[in-house]
Amino acid sequence: MHPLLNIAVRAARRAGEVIARSLPKLESIEIHAKDRHDYVTEVDRAAEQEIIGIIRHHYPAHAVLAEESGASGDNETRWIIDPLDGTTNFLHGFPVYAVSIACEVRGRLEVATVYDVLRQELFTATRGVGAQLDSRRIRVSKRRGLEGALLATGFPFRANADLDTYLEMLRIVMPQVAGVRRPGSAALDLAYVAAGRVDGFWELGLKPWDTAAGALLITEAGGLISRINGEPYQHGDDVCAGTPRIHAALLAAFAPLVGAPAVGVKSGGSAAASGSGSDAT
Repeated sequence: MHPLLNIAVRAARRAGEVIARSLPKLESIEIHAKDRHDYVTEVDRAAEQEIIGIIRHHYPAHAVLAEESGASGDNETRWIIDPLDGTTNFLHGFPVYAVSIACEVRGRLEVATVYDVLRQELFTATRGVGAQLDSRRIRVSKRRGLEGALLATGFPFRANADLDTYLEMLRIVMPQVAGVRRPGSAALDLAYVAAGRVDGFWELGLKPWDTAAGALLITEAGGLISRINGEPYQHGDDVCAGTPRIHAALLAAFAPLVGAPAVGVKSGGSAAASGSGSDAT
Protein backbone atom coordinates (compact mmCIF):
# COMPACT_ATOMS: atom_id res chain seq x y z
CA MET A 1 0.00 0.00 0.00
CA HIS A 2 1.20 3.51 -0.83
CA PRO A 3 2.61 5.14 2.35
CA LEU A 4 0.25 8.12 2.06
CA LEU A 5 -2.73 5.81 1.56
CA ASN A 6 -1.71 3.76 4.57
CA ILE A 7 -1.94 6.89 6.73
CA ALA A 8 -5.22 7.94 5.12
CA VAL A 9 -6.77 4.55 5.86
CA ARG A 10 -5.50 4.55 9.43
CA ALA A 11 -6.87 8.05 10.00
CA ALA A 12 -10.23 7.24 8.40
CA ARG A 13 -10.72 4.17 10.56
CA ARG A 14 -9.79 6.10 13.70
CA ALA A 15 -12.30 8.83 12.82
CA GLY A 16 -14.87 6.12 12.16
CA GLU A 17 -14.34 4.79 15.67
CA VAL A 18 -14.96 8.27 17.11
CA ILE A 19 -18.20 8.54 15.13
CA ALA A 20 -19.39 5.03 16.01
CA ARG A 21 -18.78 5.56 19.74
CA SER A 22 -21.03 8.62 19.66
CA LEU A 23 -24.05 6.81 18.22
CA PRO A 24 -25.60 5.75 21.55
CA LYS A 25 -25.67 9.38 22.72
CA LEU A 26 -26.99 11.16 19.62
CA GLU A 27 -29.62 13.10 21.58
CA SER A 28 -27.01 14.73 23.80
CA ILE A 29 -24.50 15.72 21.09
CA GLU A 30 -23.67 19.42 20.96
CA ILE A 31 -24.73 20.96 17.64
CA HIS A 32 -23.83 24.32 16.08
CA ALA A 33 -25.27 25.89 12.92
CA LYS A 34 -22.55 27.03 10.51
CA ASP A 35 -25.16 28.33 8.10
CA ARG A 36 -28.79 27.71 7.27
CA HIS A 37 -29.27 23.90 7.21
CA ASP A 38 -25.51 23.41 7.59
CA TYR A 39 -24.43 21.92 10.92
CA VAL A 40 -21.30 20.94 12.78
CA THR A 41 -21.15 18.78 15.89
CA GLU A 42 -18.61 17.97 18.55
CA VAL A 43 -18.30 14.60 16.77
CA ASP A 44 -17.24 16.24 13.48
CA ARG A 45 -14.58 18.18 15.35
CA ALA A 46 -13.33 15.23 17.40
CA ALA A 47 -13.10 13.02 14.31
CA GLU A 48 -11.23 15.75 12.43
CA GLN A 49 -8.77 16.18 15.30
CA GLU A 50 -8.03 12.45 15.23
CA ILE A 51 -7.38 12.54 11.48
CA ILE A 52 -5.14 15.59 11.62
CA GLY A 53 -3.31 14.21 14.64
CA ILE A 54 -2.38 11.03 12.79
CA ILE A 55 -1.28 12.96 9.71
CA ARG A 56 0.79 15.44 11.74
CA HIS A 57 2.46 12.60 13.65
CA HIS A 58 3.77 11.06 10.43
CA TYR A 59 4.02 14.14 8.20
CA PRO A 60 4.31 17.25 10.36
CA ALA A 61 5.21 19.54 7.44
CA HIS A 62 2.25 18.64 5.22
CA ALA A 63 -0.54 21.14 4.59
CA VAL A 64 -4.15 20.42 5.52
CA LEU A 65 -7.51 21.61 4.22
CA ALA A 66 -10.23 20.35 6.55
CA GLU A 67 -13.93 21.16 6.65
CA GLU A 68 -14.09 22.31 10.25
CA SER A 69 -10.64 23.76 10.97
CA GLY A 70 -9.92 25.14 7.51
CA ALA A 71 -6.51 25.48 5.86
CA SER A 72 -3.20 25.14 7.68
CA GLY A 73 0.41 24.75 6.61
CA ASP A 74 2.17 25.54 3.37
CA ASN A 75 3.51 22.51 1.56
CA GLU A 76 3.32 20.94 -1.90
CA THR A 77 1.61 17.96 -0.24
CA ARG A 78 -1.87 18.73 1.06
CA TRP A 79 -4.51 16.61 2.79
CA ILE A 80 -8.18 17.34 2.07
CA ILE A 81 -10.45 16.12 4.85
CA ASP A 82 -14.15 15.75 5.56
CA PRO A 83 -14.36 14.03 8.95
CA LEU A 84 -18.11 13.36 8.69
CA ASP A 85 -19.72 13.79 5.30
CA GLY A 86 -23.45 13.58 5.90
CA THR A 87 -23.72 15.31 9.29
CA THR A 88 -27.45 15.95 8.93
CA ASN A 89 -28.01 12.24 8.22
CA PHE A 90 -25.88 11.36 11.24
CA LEU A 91 -27.87 13.65 13.54
CA HIS A 92 -31.15 12.09 12.45
CA GLY A 93 -29.91 8.53 12.68
CA PHE A 94 -30.20 8.14 8.91
CA PRO A 95 -27.50 5.56 8.10
CA VAL A 96 -25.65 7.29 5.24
CA TYR A 97 -22.47 9.13 6.16
CA ALA A 98 -18.74 8.67 5.73
CA VAL A 99 -15.22 9.85 6.39
CA SER A 100 -13.47 11.28 3.31
CA ILE A 101 -9.70 11.84 3.06
CA ALA A 102 -7.61 12.67 0.00
CA CYS A 103 -4.00 13.71 -0.43
CA GLU A 104 -2.66 15.74 -3.31
CA VAL A 105 0.93 16.48 -4.30
CA ARG A 106 1.63 19.63 -6.32
CA GLY A 107 -2.08 19.98 -7.04
CA ARG A 108 -2.56 16.42 -8.29
CA LEU A 109 -4.63 13.92 -6.32
CA GLU A 110 -2.47 10.94 -5.36
CA VAL A 111 -4.39 8.85 -2.82
CA ALA A 112 -7.94 8.78 -1.49
CA THR A 113 -10.19 6.92 0.89
CA VAL A 114 -13.89 7.07 1.69
CA TYR A 115 -14.90 5.06 4.75
CA ASP A 116 -18.53 4.12 5.33
CA VAL A 117 -18.66 4.03 9.12
CA LEU A 118 -21.78 1.89 9.56
CA ARG A 119 -21.17 -0.64 6.78
CA GLN A 120 -17.43 -0.59 7.47
CA GLU A 121 -16.77 -0.43 3.74
CA LEU A 122 -13.44 1.08 2.79
CA PHE A 123 -13.07 2.63 -0.67
CA THR A 124 -9.49 3.46 -1.64
CA ALA A 125 -7.61 4.73 -4.68
CA THR A 126 -4.00 5.42 -5.65
CA ARG A 127 -3.15 7.36 -8.78
CA GLY A 128 -2.06 4.99 -11.54
CA VAL A 129 -2.89 1.88 -9.52
CA GLY A 130 -6.70 1.78 -9.53
CA ALA A 131 -9.59 1.89 -7.08
CA GLN A 132 -10.64 -0.73 -4.56
CA LEU A 133 -13.43 -1.60 -2.16
CA ASP A 134 -12.16 -3.60 0.80
CA SER A 135 -9.07 -4.57 -1.22
CA ARG A 136 -11.10 -5.75 -4.25
CA ARG A 137 -10.72 -3.90 -7.55
CA ILE A 138 -13.75 -1.82 -8.53
CA ARG A 139 -14.87 -0.38 -11.87
CA VAL A 140 -17.57 2.02 -12.96
CA SER A 141 -20.64 0.35 -14.46
CA LYS A 142 -20.96 -0.67 -18.10
CA ARG A 143 -24.00 1.56 -18.62
CA ARG A 144 -23.80 3.23 -22.03
CA GLY A 145 -26.65 5.74 -21.87
CA LEU A 146 -29.23 7.36 -19.64
CA GLU A 147 -31.96 4.84 -20.41
CA GLY A 148 -32.07 2.43 -17.50
CA ALA A 149 -29.42 4.35 -15.57
CA LEU A 150 -29.52 4.94 -11.83
CA LEU A 151 -28.21 8.38 -10.89
CA ALA A 152 -27.33 10.04 -7.59
CA THR A 153 -27.53 13.73 -6.78
CA GLY A 154 -27.72 16.20 -3.92
CA PHE A 155 -30.37 18.85 -3.33
CA PRO A 156 -29.17 22.45 -2.86
CA PHE A 157 -29.71 23.50 0.75
CA ARG A 158 -27.74 26.71 1.29
CA ALA A 159 -29.54 30.06 1.29
CA ASN A 160 -27.94 31.24 -1.97
CA ALA A 161 -28.41 27.93 -3.81
CA ASP A 162 -29.72 28.03 -7.38
CA LEU A 163 -32.73 25.83 -6.74
CA ASP A 164 -34.48 26.72 -10.00
CA THR A 165 -31.55 25.52 -12.10
CA TYR A 166 -31.31 22.32 -10.11
CA LEU A 167 -35.02 21.56 -10.45
CA GLU A 168 -34.77 22.07 -14.20
CA MET A 169 -31.86 19.61 -14.31
CA LEU A 170 -33.95 17.11 -12.40
CA ARG A 171 -36.87 17.66 -14.77
CA ILE A 172 -34.61 16.98 -17.77
CA VAL A 173 -33.07 13.71 -16.56
CA MET A 174 -35.86 12.03 -14.60
CA PRO A 175 -37.92 10.96 -17.65
CA GLN A 176 -34.81 9.42 -19.22
CA VAL A 177 -33.46 7.29 -16.35
CA ALA A 178 -34.53 4.40 -14.17
CA GLY A 179 -34.22 6.46 -11.00
CA VAL A 180 -32.54 9.32 -9.15
CA ARG A 181 -31.34 8.90 -5.56
CA ARG A 182 -30.44 11.57 -2.99
CA PRO A 183 -28.70 9.75 -0.10
CA GLY A 184 -27.13 12.88 1.45
CA SER A 185 -23.38 12.17 1.31
CA ALA A 186 -21.54 13.33 -1.81
CA ALA A 187 -18.44 11.36 -0.82
CA LEU A 188 -20.41 8.11 -0.75
CA ASP A 189 -22.30 9.01 -3.93
CA LEU A 190 -19.00 9.39 -5.78
CA ALA A 191 -17.64 6.17 -4.24
CA TYR A 192 -20.78 4.39 -5.43
CA VAL A 193 -20.19 5.67 -8.97
CA ALA A 194 -16.66 4.22 -8.78
CA ALA A 195 -18.04 0.89 -7.56
CA GLY A 196 -20.73 0.73 -10.27
CA ARG A 197 -23.59 0.94 -7.77
CA VAL A 198 -24.87 4.08 -9.48
CA ASP A 199 -24.07 5.10 -13.03
CA GLY A 200 -23.65 8.84 -12.61
CA PHE A 201 -23.80 11.77 -10.21
CA TRP A 202 -24.22 15.52 -10.30
CA GLU A 203 -24.53 18.22 -7.66
CA LEU A 204 -24.23 21.99 -7.29
CA GLY A 205 -22.38 23.99 -4.66
CA LEU A 206 -20.00 21.38 -3.28
CA LYS A 207 -16.75 21.99 -1.39
CA PRO A 208 -13.27 20.47 -1.95
CA TRP A 209 -13.59 18.13 1.04
CA ASP A 210 -16.88 16.76 -0.35
CA THR A 211 -15.39 15.60 -3.62
CA ALA A 212 -11.59 15.24 -3.58
CA ALA A 213 -11.46 11.60 -2.49
CA GLY A 214 -14.41 10.60 -4.66
CA ALA A 215 -12.89 12.27 -7.72
CA LEU A 216 -9.80 10.06 -7.59
CA LEU A 217 -11.91 6.96 -6.89
CA ILE A 218 -13.93 7.61 -10.03
CA THR A 219 -11.04 8.31 -12.38
CA GLU A 220 -9.09 5.30 -11.11
CA ALA A 221 -12.20 3.16 -11.62
CA GLY A 222 -12.45 4.17 -15.28
CA GLY A 223 -14.95 7.01 -14.96
CA LEU A 224 -14.95 10.73 -15.67
CA ILE A 225 -15.55 13.77 -13.48
CA SER A 226 -15.79 17.43 -14.44
CA ARG A 227 -17.76 20.55 -13.81
CA ILE A 228 -21.32 20.46 -15.15
CA ASN A 229 -20.36 22.58 -18.16
CA GLY A 230 -17.57 20.14 -19.04
CA GLU A 231 -14.71 22.26 -17.74
CA PRO A 232 -12.05 20.50 -15.64
CA TYR A 233 -13.01 19.37 -12.16
CA GLN A 234 -11.84 21.97 -9.64
CA HIS A 235 -12.20 20.46 -6.17
CA GLY A 236 -15.86 21.04 -5.55
CA ASP A 237 -18.23 23.69 -6.90
CA ASP A 238 -20.60 21.98 -9.37
CA VAL A 239 -19.71 18.40 -10.26
CA CYS A 240 -20.76 15.89 -12.91
CA ALA A 241 -19.41 12.34 -12.84
CA GLY A 242 -20.11 8.90 -14.23
CA THR A 243 -19.12 6.27 -16.71
CA PRO A 244 -17.61 7.88 -19.82
CA ARG A 245 -20.89 7.69 -21.74
CA ILE A 246 -23.13 8.64 -18.82
CA HIS A 247 -20.85 11.60 -18.11
CA ALA A 248 -21.12 12.71 -21.74
CA ALA A 249 -24.90 12.22 -21.73
CA LEU A 250 -25.33 14.31 -18.59
CA LEU A 251 -23.15 17.12 -19.96
CA ALA A 252 -25.26 17.14 -23.12
CA ALA A 253 -28.51 17.08 -21.15
CA PHE A 254 -27.45 20.01 -18.97
CA ALA A 255 -25.80 22.05 -21.74
CA PRO A 256 -28.89 24.23 -22.43
CA LEU A 257 -28.79 25.36 -18.79
CA VAL A 258 -25.06 25.86 -18.25
CA GLY A 259 -23.56 26.33 -21.71
CA ALA A 260 -22.10 23.88 -24.21
CA PRO A 261 -19.76 21.23 -22.76
CA ALA A 262 -16.08 22.03 -23.09
CA VAL A 263 -14.46 20.35 -26.06
CA GLY A 264 -11.22 18.40 -25.80
CA VAL A 265 -10.78 18.60 -22.03
CA LYS A 266 -7.30 17.32 -21.32
CA SER A 267 -6.21 14.76 -18.78
CA GLY A 268 -4.01 15.78 -15.90
CA GLY A 269 -4.09 17.42 -12.48
CA SER A 270 -7.64 17.57 -11.23
CA ALA A 271 -9.21 17.84 -14.67
CA ALA A 272 -11.98 15.68 -15.99
CA ALA A 273 -10.11 12.63 -17.13
CA SER A 274 -10.23 8.90 -16.96
CA GLY A 275 -7.75 7.28 -14.62
CA SER A 276 -5.33 4.47 -15.06
CA GLY A 277 -8.18 2.03 -15.50
CA SER A 278 -10.04 4.13 -18.06
CA ASP A 279 -12.70 2.20 -19.92
CA ALA A 280 -13.63 3.69 -23.27
CA THR A 281 -17.16 2.35 -23.30
